[in-house]
Amino acid sequence: MRAYFLAGNPVKLILTGTAVAILLQAAFVLSGFPTTLTLERAFPTDNLVELNELRVRDSFRHPRILQQQSSVASVANFPVQGTYDPYRVGLYYTKLHLGSPPKQYYVQIDTGSDVLWVSCSSCNGCPKSSGLQIPIQFYDPSASSTASLISCSDQRCLLGTQSSDSSCSSSNNQCSYTFQYGDGSGTSGYYVSDLINLETIVGNSVTSNASASIVFGCSTSQTGDLTKSDRAVDGIFGFGQQGLSVIAQLSSQGISPNAFSHCLVGNGAGGGILVLGQIIEPNMVYTPLIASQPHYNINLLSISVNGQTLSIDPSMFATSSSRGGTIIDSGTTLAYLTEEAYDPFVDAITQSVSQSVQPLVSKGSQCYIVASSSPEIFPTVSLNFAGSASMILRPQDYLLQQNSVAGASVWCIGFQKTRGQGITILGDLVLKDKIIVYDLGGQRIGWANYDCSMSVNVSTMSSGGRSEYVNAGQIGGSNSLQDESCIIEAICGNKRVPMMIRCSSPTINALSGYTVMMNNLCTRFTIKEATSIKIIFLLLTFILQ
Repeated sequence: MRAYFLAGNPVKLILTGTAVAILLQAAFVLSGFPTTLTLERAFPTDNLVELNELRVRDSFRHPRILQQQSSVASVANFPVQGTYDPYRVGLYYTKLHLGSPPKQYYVQIDTGSDVLWVSCSSCNGCPKSSGLQIPIQFYDPSASSTASLISCSDQRCLLGTQSSDSSCSSSNNQCSYTFQYGDGSGTSGYYVSDLINLETIVGNSVTSNASASIVFGCSTSQTGDLTKSDRAVDGIFGFGQQGLSVIAQLSSQGISPNAFSHCLVGNGAGGGILVLGQIIEPNMVYTPLIASQPHYNINLLSISVNGQTLSIDPSMFATSSSRGGTIIDSGTTLAYLTEEAYDPFVDAITQSVSQSVQPLVSKGSQCYIVASSSPEIFPTVSLNFAGSASMILRPQDYLLQQNSVAGASVWCIGFQKTRGQGITILGDLVLKDKIIVYDLGGQRIGWANYDCSMSVNVSTMSSGGRSEYVNAGQIGGSNSLQDESCIIEAICGNKRVPMMIRCSSPTINALSGYTVMMNNLCTRFTIKEATSIKIIFLLLTFILQ
């Protein structure tokens, strides 16, 4: 596919104040701004200019721009596979490249733990094949030229001891770990330092391969479900916020921002988006993280069903020394409610559909026989958090479809009851089909309902929290860059910011839009007419040169 700009004579644009406001509201103060703009073409005046040529020309300017922003981290993009559906996969996983030469490893995405670990060549109990139809790879430190063992005196090992992520044996001076997970499985091993190879997206929206030295676990023993081959992966990618998490390590090195985001596809074959950076979406709402917690705890205040707030004491959701509070955990397939809230929640769902369904209890879960295969007769649920942030759950965000009965569909409550722990866990059942942003620098979590098969806008923040550059509309649910992309320069404050907008077939008329970031304010323009796009390109690219 090719896209062209028509190159002609110098153009003079007469813009009304309204037009200027629409086009440049994020970049200029309107008062006193000239309404007559003279734009001189930098292209030949007697032929069409191909988009590829524009990219080449822009590429000569981008290094200068990026050098001025060298302190800004880049966005790292990871492919996502898997699905929340416990009857199919029941987990989401991504692909990493570790070592020199780099080898490929499939690891589960888990925001409920801190450390990245992969199975080692000497592992006892590690599965050697996977029902997920992925190859199982064993990491061998001796086969990587950049690998080194972590000793007990290493500062990184000492950092891990503060969060109980590492321990030491005086017999061999080797930094080691032992983890037990909520499902009863466990792993133990030792720490190594080696290179992780990243697909990064820098300011000119072009991917490049980067590498960084990180500490991760080399698993020598696994127990419980980790030994089973039906859903076996090479390891677990912990996205917690403690010192030995990959996000903390890369952020401290200035390689990635102190934030990450995911958008997990809930239907079909699953998949989704995982980036080190913040996905930008106008409908995002945020709630503060509860400080000094080992997990991503947030303050759930109430639950509403069909707009009616349930009579549940808010202290039942609180995080304290005796109660686990409410946790966001992508490593959990379903969702779990503290026992004080579970029965009122299920009762409210049942009462709202009592005239349309036949309730039954199946294997300890509340289920419903429904004539229709669609769950739309069930009510909307709202989880209401601190900061006036509500997470809206569709029926498919709290129900699971079972086998049919006499041609009728069976839907069961996907939330499970936790007993004696005072803990509520929001797993993939709830997190799917939503952008979830973990803004660790700002100590907050945000979300927005979203079609995760669509592309997203991603930004990265400087250490001061100010937006430096934007990658717009280029990361899609397939997690590969679009084949054809259009690069422009936007004016953000006093900086010329390289940006990409996705070009969809067949021509430039199908450009999907772009985002301008200024002082954390996101302004999105959606443009459908080719003539408007040409004006925008000219205006943003050549004004003030």
